[in-house]
Amino acid sequence: MEEQLALSANEKENLIETPQELLDKVTQQLEKILDEHFPEHLKFGDGRFTIQKGSSQIMVVVRPYLADEAVVEFISNVVTGAQISSELMHFLLRKNAELHFGSFGIIFDNTITFSHSILGSSLNDRSVKLILTTLGVICDHYDDIIVSIAGGKRATDLTSDLQNE
Repeated sequence: MEEQLALSANEKENLIETPQELLDKVTQQLEKILDEHFPEHLKFGDGRFTIQKGSSQIMVVVRPYLADEAVVEFISNVVTGAQISSELMHFLLRKNAELHFGSFGIIFDNTITFSHSILGSSLNDRSVKLILTTLGVICDHYDDIIVSIAGGKRATDLTSDLQNE
């Protein structure tokens, strides 16, 4: 068993942290695509961007992965403050098995997320446009269903609450 878990020298070399130059290159490529196709995006200056799509807000983050590869994560907080129950967990797991793209998750504060990741080397206009459009449609559709099952607030509800304060 231990022999099966041992990494080859090449695999160990690939585990070295992604060079900053590669992260910067992927971030610049992503920013160019977002500027052209999603000019309303917000840029945080550290490889993170956010885009409003329907009732969802999608965070796009460039992260280290391997010595020669970065990963681009597309993450949406679908519902915050939902009552986490076995019914909800069953629903989310069932949807993960049915959907061909992305997956639901639950983060540390029980916020329900939907995310999809791609390698930085596969980043192009078409993939970014399809990913953002698909995430927006999925999150916009399922946030209402999740709230009806388990309560909580959609991303757009939280934004409205902040604007009304």
